[in-house]
Amino acid sequence: MDLKLTNKVAIVLAASKGLGKAIATALSAEGAKVIIGSRDAVELNKTADEIEKLTGNKIIAIPVDVSNGGQVKSFIEKAADIFGRIDILLNNGGGPPFNKFENFDDEAWQKAFELTLLSFARTSRLVLPHMQKTGSGRIINIISGSVKSVLGNSVLSTSMRMGVVGMAKLMADEFGPYNITVNNVAPGMILTDRLKHTLPKDADPELALRERAKNIPLGRIGKPEELAALVTFLASEQAAYISGTTIQVDGGANRGIF
Repeated sequence: MDLKLTNKVAIVLAASKGLGKAIATALSAEGAKVIIGSRDAVELNKTADEIEKLTGNKIIAIPVDVSNGGQVKSFIEKAADIFGRIDILLNNGGGPPFNKFENFDDEAWQKAFELTLLSFARTSRLVLPHMQKTGSGRIINIISGSVKSVLGNSVLSTSMRMGVVGMAKLMADEFGPYNITVNNVAPGMILTDRLKHTLPKDADPELALRERAKNIPLGRIGKPEELAALVTFLASEQAAYISGTTIQVDGGANRGIF
């Protein structure tokens, strides 16, 4: 299937590793012109080189802290100047820490808000004029399966990502007349550093992952590339009639009907 992404300009955030890196690779492989951002400039440039070798396409790397409004504004301006347009925005960011509600103070809540909700709102607002200009666009948010099913100790992440779900629904309504779609992708257990960091420190990693996979109908942890395949489809012309929805990628782990 030709996803018609050749020469589309895509911004992928938190792209130096994990899900962001896999998504940037998949979009580049489909011919998109990909601009990646993350805080770690060294790791980001290394990732750009790796993706270029894999896909044969140039990757633009621009360091950015998505929780810093000034840096994000500068990042979007630079990205737009390079190719003269922005067609796809992949909102992504490292999640807040895990812990019980009682252990988070005001500062922790503020940081979670800036990283996980405000940053998505800010980048979406900044790319909107560029998408309006071309009369089309794709905004895709990476959130969490915790918006569909309770995940222990994820109160910061769940609260903020539920906000993203509501925001995306309203954005889909408002942006529809410009042919801009807005969707959320909710990963379940995908093999990333964030998942590895949640494993017991004294446990054998392989055994711990196998234990985690017991309640997943497909019997295994997902791969970043499997989530990236869905995102790439949502970014395509074929997905032009999908908007305002949250799609889970969790191997069937969530048994909820809705």
